[in-house]
Amino acid sequence: MSRLRSLVKLALVAVALGLVATPVAAQSLNRAAIDELNTQLLYVALPLTLFVELVLFYAIYRFRDNDDPKPTTDDPALEITWTVATAVILVFVGISGYYVLTNPYLTPAVAAESGDDAADMEVEVVAYQWGWEFRYPEENITTQNRLVVPQDRDVRLVMESEDVIHSIYVPDLGVKQDIFPGQEQVARTRATETGEYDLYCAELCGTGHSRMNGQVVVMTQSEYDAWVDAKTSPNGSATAVSATNNSTNNSTATAS
Repeated sequence: MSRLRSLVKLALVAVALGLVATPVAAQSLNRAAIDELNTQLLYVALPLTLFVELVLFYAIYRFRDNDDPKPTTDDPALEITWTVATAVILVFVGISGYYVLTNPYLTPAVAAESGDDAADMEVEVVAYQWGWEFRYPEENITTQNRLVVPQDRDVRLVMESEDVIHSIYVPDLGVKQDIFPGQEQVARTRATETGEYDLYCAELCGTGHSRMNGQVVVMTQSEYDAWVDAKTSPNGSATAVSATNNSTNNSTATAS
C-alpha cells in the first residue's frame, strides 16, 4: 500500500512540474509555433497518462490475489463515454497539428499558394559536399558556412544542392528542410533573438557528412547594416567573387 501511494505521489509531482514549468523563450517564429504545439499536447498527454496509470494501479491493488475472477460486465454508457472522450482528444490534436502545418514559417508552400510568400530579404543557399554557401543577391555578398540575418525580419531561403541530397537544420530556430539536387527548395524564418545558432546537415550525404556544419548569426538591424557595409567595402573580407573562388578551392581540396 505504501508503495502504491509513493507511485501516485510521484505521478502527481511529475504532472504538476510539467504544468507549471515555463518553457525557454523561442528564438524564432518557427520555433515558437513548434513549442506552442508541444505545450498543447503536453497539457493533454499528462492528465491522460496520470489517469491511465491511476486506473492501472487501482486494478493491481483492488484485484490482487483474486482467486475467483469474474468476467467484466457490459457497460454501454462507459464504453460510449471513453469512445467520445478519445474522439474529442484526437480532434483537438488534429486541429492543433493542422494549424502548425499551415504556418507559413513551417510550410512555405502554404504561403506561396496564398500569395503571401513575400519576405523582407532573400538568401540563396547552395549545399555541396561538404559545406554551405550563402549568397545575398541584393548586397552582392557570399559567405561560407555562416548565415548572417537581421533580427525581426522575414528571411526567405532559396536552396539548391550541387550534388546529393542535403538537409539544412537549425534546431534553435526551428528550421529544417531537405534540399534535392536539380530542385529549388524554400524555407522561411524570422529570428526574434540575437545570437549564434548551430546549423547542421541532417541528411547523410557522404563521408564528410559529420563535418558539414555551419552557424546562423542573428544581429540587430544596425549590426547587420554595419556587417554589410564592411563586406561590401573595398577592404571587405568576403565579396561574391572571392567567396565563390574560395568555395571552389575548398571543394577541390576536400575531394583531393
